[in-house]
Amino acid sequence: MRALALSTLTLALICSGSSACSGSSSSPTIAQNVKLVFRGSTSRRADLPASADACIAGVGLTHTHPSWRAFASIPLTRVPPDRYEIIFDDVPIDAPVSFRVNDQNSCDQNPTGAVTRNVFVNDVELRQNTTTPGNGEEPGFAFTLTAAGRITQ
Repeated sequence: MRALALSTLTLALICSGSSACSGSSSSPTIAQNVKLVFRGSTSRRADLPASADACIAGVGLTHTHPSWRAFASIPLTRVPPDRYEIIFDDVPIDAPVSFRVNDQNSCDQNPTGAVTRNVFVNDVELRQNTTTPGNGEEPGFAFTLTAAGRITQ
């Protein structure tokens, strides 16, 4: 009887820290090959005003801040003459996510260089529809990727 109680207690302790015993997983399903594209010049605009200098210095390389990576700054790859892109392999499926793109050429339109248009995910153009944390609330994009691969806003 004592061995049975000890076995039951051991199994309970093992299962308490594992999803294997419950048959469910708390980890979200993630998508592979999710392409984010910003269509914008890869050369700095010559007509940016001097008042944009601090923003330009702050933005640095064109980059994104995705929510599923705790809004960390991730540089986008330049594809001259008019595109930046990155492919993510860790976007949660069927869960709302958000991100923003910062680009020096947008410094005359937004004091942080946050982009508000010409952003695509898997060839679907997104509209600016949320804010993201940064230097205050900055314009961003929210979307959901369904298990079928459909992008919704």
